[in-house]
Amino acid sequence: MASTSKESPYHVQVLDRAVGLLEALAGAEDGLGLLELSEHVGLHKSTVHRLLMVLERHRLVEKKSPSGRYGLGLKLFELGSRVMRDFGLSERARPHLERLAGESGETAHLCILDDGEVLYLQKVEPSRSVRVPSSVGRRNPAHCTSVGKALLAFLPEKAVDAIVRRRGLKSFTRNTLTTPIQLRRELALVRNRGYAVDDEEIEEGLVCVGAPVRDSSGEVIASISVAGPAFRLTRQKVPMIAAIVTRVAEDFSAELGNRRADKPRRKLAADA
Repeated sequence: MASTSKESPYHVQVLDRAVGLLEALAGAEDGLGLLELSEHVGLHKSTVHRLLMVLERHRLVEKKSPSGRYGLGLKLFELGSRVMRDFGLSERARPHLERLAGESGETAHLCILDDGEVLYLQKVEPSRSVRVPSSVGRRNPAHCTSVGKALLAFLPEKAVDAIVRRRGLKSFTRNTLTTPIQLRRELALVRNRGYAVDDEEIEEGLVCVGAPVRDSSGEVIASISVAGPAFRLTRQKVPMIAAIVTRVAEDFSAELGNRRADKPRRKLAADA
């Protein structure tokens, strides 16, 4: 059972038990069943089941199908993203975004997933006169943005399904992905090639290329992107821009302690 501080006068048993369950699930890559959790924390199955129902209602844990095992929920990812923001993620990203804007000649963004939406934390604009209007603090849907797809692609499928049920797949242009099947195929492509493309999906005439940013544990905690007009970010140019974005994302990840980013970079798929 998870240890608690005996010196603290603020001992709330039910909270200690809930934290113990979360810590147990955090250490189990494939999740844990009810009996396994009960044995791990030293509580009766009925008590564990009641706690799990409450945690599941708040999206702190989720029940995996068809195994019936429990794992950590999407809400923890969202809370963790906010913690990273408070720890100065946007400030640490600034020099990388400046480099990204300089090498690509387009507007660079840093985003996180917050309550199922993309939240823009930082941006750097190029010196060009024709630039993409954007603002820090803005929110956009995840399914039709490159930064959003770069984040969704590395979530558990059940977590993505939950976001789709809650947020929907609203159509903005004729290119917007509006069905779960389309989105699943797109996210599989993102995982395979290592970057995401918004091909005029949220706004006509706007093209964006995004890539994931990982922390020291290998978890995707943010994404970066470049955004520019379609007449500059053509289909022929997207692979070259994608190589820049992924290289900067990997370097930023390495600064955050991600060892995976230190491995030799693979060649990006030529298709956009």
